[in-house]
Amino acid sequence: MRQWMIDAFATAPFRGNPACVVEPFDAWPDTGWMQALAAENNQAETAFLLRTPDPARFGLRWFTPALEVPLCGHATLASGHMLFAEAGLAAERVTFDTLSGPLTVARAGAGYEMDFPASAPSPIDPPAGLAEALGVQPVEVWAAQFVVAVLDSEAAVRGLAPDIAALQPISSAATQGRGNVAVVALADETSPYDVVSRFFAPGSGIPEDPATGSLHCILSPMFSRRLGRDTLRFHQAYPGRGGDLECEHRGDRVALRGQAVTVLEGRLRL
Repeated sequence: MRQWMIDAFATAPFRGNPACVVEPFDAWPDTGWMQALAAENNQAETAFLLRTPDPARFGLRWFTPALEVPLCGHATLASGHMLFAEAGLAAERVTFDTLSGPLTVARAGAGYEMDFPASAPSPIDPPAGLAEALGVQPVEVWAAQFVVAVLDSEAAVRGLAPDIAALQPISSAATQGRGNVAVVALADETSPYDVVSRFFAPGSGIPEDPATGSLHCILSPMFSRRLGRDTLRFHQAYPGRGGDLECEHRGDRVALRGQAVTVLEGRLRL
């Protein structure tokens, strides 16, 4: 049984967000086994695929080292890339049946386009302790399934050194979710992108995620309204890596565009 490590939302190796993608199964393995393999891989997500009678349709589940998650953008992109670039899928588009409904990955120039559900956030009062945990006072705070703290500059986002463990209970209380926090700001005028962000996910067992597709299902509608444009360029500024996405807000959906690079192919002796 083979698996691949793929850098998603990346134009070169060692950028973007790595995901492990396991060769498709004919029946779902035991959930505990999938969780154990995800913990062994110790990447933000390991993706598991299920064959269907349609060669361009698969079941898809995502596991962090700690738990199964309902939506993951970068591991969906990595799964599509594996099927197109490594498994030789000839179709122009692949559909994945997931806990978040059907998701698609289509070929788009040098990369791919994904169709995901939009999740427009709402403004909230700053939760108690958030500024102290971040080490900076947010200009605004919004919430959907995550807390989103808006900062006043790209430099503030890049320079952040938060108390990550303290963020989890603050976000969980504010959203009734797992306890993850994004920080975001408009990019500098000289930057080649419109919005810069970082994402801290202690509630998912990930201190900081390098490039997060599901986050941009929130940021795309939020900043499309703010900037008056449906299509925006986003940069997730994980130190030492960084991931790049182009997002187009389409009402209740978001098109996420990016590239992916295979960095490792391995064989599981299981």
